[in-house]
Parts: sequence; C-alpha cells; structure tokens
Amino acid sequence: MTSLNHRLDALTGERLRGMRRGLEKESLRSQPDGKLALTPHPAALGSALTHPHITTDYSESQLELITGVHESVESCLAELTEVHQYTVRSLRTVGDEMMWASSMPCGLPTDETIPLGRYGSSNVGRAKSVYRMGLGHRYGRRMQTISGIHYNWSLPGVTSDEYFATIRNFRRHAFLLLTLFGASPALCSSFVEGREHELQKLGNGGTLYMPHGTSLRMGRLGYQSEAQATLAVSYNGLEGYAASLHDALTRPWPAYEAVGIRNPGGDYNQLATTLLQIENEFYGTIRPKRVIYPGERPLHALRERGVEYIEVRLMDLNPFEPIGIGAPTLRFLDVFLMHCLLSESPPDTPAEIRELAHNQHLTAARGREPGLNLMREGQSVPLMQWAEEILIELMPIAESLDQANGSIEHASAVALAMAHLKSPELLPSARVLQAMHAHHGDSFVGFARAQSLLTHQHLLSLDWSAKQQARFEAMAAKSVEDQRAIEAADSMPFEIYRQEYTSPARLGRPQAQPTAVTA
Repeated sequence: MTSLNHRLDALTGERLRGMRRGLEKESLRSQPDGKLALTPHPAALGSALTHPHITTDYSESQLELITGVHESVESCLAELTEVHQYTVRSLRTVGDEMMWASSMPCGLPTDETIPLGRYGSSNVGRAKSVYRMGLGHRYGRRMQTISGIHYNWSLPGVTSDEYFATIRNFRRHAFLLLTLFGASPALCSSFVEGREHELQKLGNGGTLYMPHGTSLRMGRLGYQSEAQATLAVSYNGLEGYAASLHDALTRPWPAYEAVGIRNPGGDYNQLATTLLQIENEFYGTIRPKRVIYPGERPLHALRERGVEYIEVRLMDLNPFEPIGIGAPTLRFLDVFLMHCLLSESPPDTPAEIRELAHNQHLTAARGREPGLNLMREGQSVPLMQWAEEILIELMPIAESLDQANGSIEHASAVALAMAHLKSPELLPSARVLQAMHAHHGDSFVGFARAQSLLTHQHLLSLDWSAKQQARFEAMAAKSVEDQRAIEAADSMPFEIYRQEYTSPARLGRPQAQPTAVTA
C-alpha cells in the first residue's frame, strides 16, 4: 500500500482529469418472441463498414454501438444513449425487432443459419466477412453470438511498459469485476445444443444455469478453443506480447489447414490457416490498443508507435440498465484501472498465467458460492477476503479522483461495490436469477425478452429532436457514400489483397526498446 500511496500522491489533479474513456456495446437484434432476428442490417442504420458509431460485430444480427473518446463518464454515457435512441427508432420503422438486453443470446437457429456480418463488395468488406466465416468454422457460430461491453481507457503520460504493468494487475484482479458485474448466470439451451457443459437445468423450460454463476460468457462456454488454449501469452512487455501474437499469426495449425482457405466450390472458408487469422481473434479479458492507419495491421501499429490505450473486454451487459451499463460501474472501472496502474506489478510467469485462467473459470461458474477459494501465488485464498482487500485499497484512489473532479461519486461507486459484495443477493447475477424465478417461471428467455422490451420502450420514451434525427440520418447516408467510394476505388483482386494483408511482413518488426507514448 505504501508504494501505491506514494504513486497516487505524485499524480496531479490535471493529469487525473486527463483520463479518457469510450464504450463499444454489442447487442443482438431479436424478434418479439425472443428468437434471433435473421433480417439484414437495417438500411436506416447506414453502412456497417463505415459508420463511425453503428456497425455489426460477428453476425449480421449483432449490432455494435460505439462512442467517441470522452473526458467524462456522463458525456460518454450520454452519447451511447443517443446512439441507442436512433437505433431503436430505426428498428421501429422497419418492424418489431428490439435489442436483446442480455450478454447470453436469445433463441438461436441452427448453427449454419446464423447470418454472418456483411460489409459489401470491397476487398476490406469481403475480408471482414471471410474472417467471420473462419471464426464460424473454428469456434461455431453460436459461440460468436455472445455480447458484451468493451471499455477503452487511457491516462496521459503512461508508457507502454506502464500499460503492460496495468494489464498484468488487471488480469490478476479480474475476478473482482466478474463477481461484482457479471450478469450472465443463465442461458437458453439452444446456445449449447450439441456441446458438452456443466450447466444445470432450471425449471421446465429450455433454461440452463449455474446456481452461483456470475458470468457464463467469460467461462468455459465462452469464446474458447483448443487452439487458443495452447497460447500462454505473456504481458511482461510490448516485445514479448508482440512476439507471442506474431507466432500465433504465422504458425500453421493442422486443424485449420484441413479446413483450407477455400472450399471446392471456390468460396472462402477463412483468411488464413494459421492459429490466429488476425489479431482480433486472440480473445483476452483486456487488450493493449493503438489507433491504426487505414489498412495497417494492429500489431504493426503497436510495434511502431506503442500502446495508446487499453480495452477492457470482460464486462457483461447489465440487463437492468437501459444501455447495458451505468455511471457507477464506469466510475468503479476508472478507480480499478488506476489501482492496477499504481500497484506493484511483478512479471507474470507461466504458472501464474495458468492460475489466472483457473480463477477466471471458477469465478465465472461459481463466483457467488459461499466459501469459494481462488489461487494466489500458489496459495488458496477466499474470494471474498481477497475482493475486500482490493476494495479497501481502492478507496484512497477514489477519493483522489473525487478531489480532482469536485465530486463524491467515485467513492460512492466503491462503497456501493463493497455493499454488494457483503450482500451477494444484490449482485447483478443474483438479481437475474431472482427476477427469472419471481416473474418469469425460471425462464431465461422470458426474463431477457421482458427486459429487452422494457429497455426498448424506455429508449423510445426519451426526448428526441428533429435535429438529432436529421444528424443521424445524415451520418447514415454519408456512411453509405463512403462504402461506395471504397468499393469504386478497389482495383486489386481479392486473393492478392488477402495474401498481402495476411503476409508476415505486414506485422512489423521487433523494436529494440518499447516506445513510450502519451495516451
């Protein structure tokens, strides 16, 4: 604690006020009966390839709503709310679809009928679709319909090495976020059809759950594979991390070689037969990031210009929040990330990496189980004890942030988290199961459908001006024009484009020293 306090005392209010954040929120489009919407991306939302705020993720049915970079939590949430408002109004004009309020998917059709994202005829658009086809072959399309919220975060003057130290501590303490904010303890049985699982049946419908589960999305049923399980990526610095990714992006993987780049009919199966097709296929709870130039590989950008910000990827959609996340949660994340930055962060080891994977899976499946123990440096420690130790250390950081911002809201967010930890029935994962039982006959789909409709109606009820409508319509129209311009400018055959984009030469070269950057 002493070194943490010294580092905290050295931070100026101006630097703390320089903190920046942004959100990316995924949501499936669902039909009123709780089944997946199979319609194309609504035309009113513009081009999924080029729209700055509204796109799709894996599936054509999976919306992704994106904010810009914000100085305050309030302005960040206000923008995300506004993007939601336009989106639900656009959905209303073309039918009765709504945005699914849960991280775990609605009722799914057979795997091969889940539609892949479509991005037009340009090389970059085709590559995005082929990549998603590859994900379907590698992991199954159902696994790709899980939704979450990503939090992008930076602080001025943080070097690449300091960001990696932050990432190491985040991974060590990620169990706390899964416990406090996990909201996916149950799912529709259509998600696991034909797969082995440890879930228990709930009620007489098609609901499966874990009684003390927190975030099934982040557990063994989430984005996992035998191939990725072989990756023990170290976060001890930019070069080691880059080397691990470079290896995975260039190492042939026999099972994917068997699938091949193209099928006998000439259609593309995947972008590459390597362990990872592209950088984004490597799934972690947190990523080092850098804004890339058009056509640039993310790994090249990191190697050349260092880490610019970090992306937190383990947050579930909170079905009780209209846009999936609320201000106290974002403020808690700000305090938590500052704690990760300021605390001592020893290098990770292969043994610790295995330990962290164990803790993540255990917390996801059983995080609210009384007396549950996790592993810390080879020793068994009660989850609740460890969580409380961290929360106590967060309070002085919260107070410093409040002092810098003239508020009490960061301290309030930490106090709220402590209250929920001491009364686990107040945690979102427990509230989901309570609501399912009390009002929906233990049906996950019944609960999530009702919450989705409530959210939809709430967003439609908010004030909305003709000026806002016109601004978003203009943005959508411009995105369509931008996509057409990209398509018109293409001259290279797609196969040449694919080979050049996936070439190891595009990944950048190792640097003698990681580059220090200002976030």
